[in-house]
Amino acid sequence: MAITQISLFLMNQPGQLVDAVEAISANGANIRAMSIAEANDFGILRAIVTDTDHIIRQLKDQFLITKTEVVAARMGDQSGSLLPILKTLNEANINIEYMYAFTGTGPDEAYVVLRVNDIITAEAVLNASGIQTLTDTSLKI
Repeated sequence: MAITQISLFLMNQPGQLVDAVEAISANGANIRAMSIAEANDFGILRAIVTDTDHIIRQLKDQFLITKTEVVAARMGDQSGSLLPILKTLNEANINIEYMYAFTGTGPDEAYVVLRVNDIITAEAVLNASGIQTLTDTSLKI
């Protein structure tokens, strides 16, 4: 039930991000959410995109690209909304490797994307706590 994220490894130099976003767009995908992490020599563009498998096929010769399953949880778009998600995962001893957030289409709608050590348990405890998790289908990916 998790959602699919792509990760593109980019050299840490001008033009790399433009090339990646242009390649995704030129292949007809919409970027729903994205995050960039950087090290000295390279960066990792993590993105939730429409038509993930198509994008991977089209970009694999141009970029080092991987696919990762992540958890996306719905939350309110106000102060403190992230805390119930974090506390629920902490109580279940779920480790969060990284995360990023994006807003939804409604006025009080936001989501957090989490890379965790145990996706199945994370989704189960979140759902049992009344926290909605998303799928590629529910995000219309």
